[in-house]
Amino acid sequence: MNLAFLASHGGSAARHLTQACRAGELDATPVALISNNSRSPALQWAREEGLRTAHVSSAKYPDPDELDAAILEVLREADAGLLILSGYMRELGPQVLNAFAGRVLNIHPSLLPRHGGRGMYGDRVHRAVLEAGDTRSGATVHLVTSGIDEGPRLAQQEVPVRPGDTLEALKARVQAIESGLMLRAVQELVAKLTPKKART
Repeated sequence: MNLAFLASHGGSAARHLTQACRAGELDATPVALISNNSRSPALQWAREEGLRTAHVSSAKYPDPDELDAAILEVLREADAGLLILSGYMRELGPQVLNAFAGRVLNIHPSLLPRHGGRGMYGDRVHRAVLEAGDTRSGATVHLVTSGIDEGPRLAQQEVPVRPGDTLEALKARVQAIESGLMLRAVQELVAKLTPKKART
C-alpha cells in the first residue's frame, strides 16, 4: 500500500508514519507529500526522505477545480493508495474525495462529534473543550468526506481534562496520544484494504 500525505506545516503524522514504515511496523510505502505551503518544513523533510514532493496551492491554481485536479494528478502519478492528512489546513475537492473514497484519513484533537466542524482546529478545539467544562477530551481518526469532520470514525482515544488545566497542558496531553492512535488506525485500514493474497 502506497501512502501519500497532505501537509501545511510540520507534517508530524507523515513523519511518524514514514518512520513506522521504515521500521517495519506498518506494511506500507510512503511515496509522496503535497503541501499548499512552499515553505513548510514538511516539504523539506519529504525531499530529504526521498518522497515525491509537490507544492500545490490556490496561489498557483486559483480555480478550485484546477487545484483539485492538480492534487489528484500528483497522487495518481505517485500511485498512492491511501491519503493521510497531516495538518493540512485546506478542504479537499470532490475529485480527490471521489477518487480516494474511504481512503483518506485525518486526525482531529477532540472526541468527535464534539468540537468538530468548520473553523475547529488546533488551539481552537482545546479552548472549546475547556470552555465547555468537559471532563474528558482526546483524539479521533476519521475518514474524510465532504462534510468537515463528519466522516466515519475509525479510532478514538480519551485523555482526562484535569482541574485547572491550561490550554497548553491539555494540548500536550492530546498530542502525546495522536501518533500512536493514527498508526493503529492506518495499520488496520491497510490490512483491510490489502488483498489477502498480497499479504501471504
